Amino acid sequence: FVDFHFLLQAYNIHVNGVLHCRVRYSQLLSLHEQIKKEYGSNVVPAFPPKKIFTLTPAEVEQRREQLEKYMQAVRQDPLLGSSEMFNSFLRKAQQETQQIPTEDVALDICLSNGQKISVNILTSDQTEDVLDAVATNLDLPEDLIGYFSLFLIRESVDGGVTFVRKLQEFELPYVSISSLQSSDFHIVLRKSYWDTAYDGDVMDNRVGLSLLYAQTVSDIERGWILVNKDQHRQLKSLQEKGSKKEFIHLGQTLKYYGYIKFDPCITDFPEKGCQVIVSAGNNELNFHVKLPNEQMKEGSFKVTRMRCWRVTSSQVPLANGTTNTCSSSKCEVKLELAFEYLMSKDRLQWVTITSQQAIMMSICLQSMVDELMVKKSGGSIKKMLRKRHNGSIYRADGQQAVKSPPLLDSPNTNREQIVKLSTKLSSMSLLGISASNSANDISGNDFHGNYAFEGIGDDDL
Repeated sequence: FVDFHFLLQAYNIHVNGVLHCRVRYSQLLSLHEQIKKEYGSNVVPAFPPKKIFTLTPAEVEQRREQLEKYMQAVRQDPLLGSSEMFNSFLRKAQQETQQIPTEDVALDICLSNGQKISVNILTSDQTEDVLDAVATNLDLPEDLIGYFSLFLIRESVDGGVTFVRKLQEFELPYVSISSLQSSDFHIVLRKSYWDTAYDGDVMDNRVGLSLLYAQTVSDIERGWILVNKDQHRQLKSLQEKGSKKEFIHLGQTLKYYGYIKFDPCITDFPEKGCQVIVSAGNNELNFHVKLPNEQMKEGSFKVTRMRCWRVTSSQVPLANGTTNTCSSSKCEVKLELAFEYLMSKDRLQWVTITSQQAIMMSICLQSMVDELMVKKSGGSIKKMLRKRHNGSIYRADGQQAVKSPPLLDSPNTNREQIVKLSTKLSSMSLLGISASNSANDISGNDFHGNYAFEGIGDDDL
């Protein structure tokens, strides 16, 4: 080999900072040919052509950009991006990268009350298969499975919980959790809808009621749902009586019921550099902000008044670094969620949140929009919950690549056009890294996001 960096090109795909799989140019080309054969040349975007001669550094970067655009286009397409062909490609690549053979295993799934259930699955079972296995284990009816999802969480030493992401249709839960090689990470079952009106569907079933009750109790105990002394006494009394439905009904009246609470982070609203605790629920992002003068303020941003949002990344020197320039060992990835908000009838303003959970926040926003659009069109919430696909669009180099959600409350005359362009969020990003990384390495240059592609060599000769 004349030059290892250019002759053995491959791309690492990361899911929120975790190595998902490694693929070569030839594998992506094969996927492209299969998609083209199945769906037709007029549907599939252009693919970067093969080269006869060794690629120069400039050509390697050009190919990276072209592949990035290609994968973004495929993922954004409502037909191609959700196709079994595309998702199975990613699942197979994930299993091959982690070198985990297909075999019977037991996988632990946590419930909201801390209880663990063990399901017997194959290592090659996708997220939906595992969710079905959990439902069978719990005796949860098939028509209620879509009301719940599997989430990857990280537990801290003090018992705190950080939601990393919702497990997606393109990954294998056993492989995803095994590749982390840390006992801090767990897979938890939690409801996947936002509108509390659907609680009634779940509570009509004994198992659904117990799951929803356990989640409500857990959210109250961890302080996600606010309770005063009088309400606490009422809840305790209902708990002692075993009145689960009444407990949940009371819980529904409490502040932040059904919300997901994120780790403390930074925002530029109402002032730059403010500390904030963000919660997602009730079709909004709630801000609990600590101003520079130590004053506390609270406010909410409704998803129906968001014109668009984007998730971007940038590489910044470590806090204890000795240089202002980034290298693989001296920098970290900073994620930001920014949304353009209709503050008043004629005034739009960008609000930015700097958080390592920016992708998860974006997924929450998108799922809220999905529910609103289905409800608005009179569609089936059960079907949507069962088939929902979430994602986020971003570029690893910090440049935005975002499809806007519908601005439902906007008086804008172009509203219908926005809605048509905003049925889905998804993305792919590619970033060049050193060719010397092993399959299990995640260098400081790795992009932490829903999809991140990193070039490390080229085998197309």
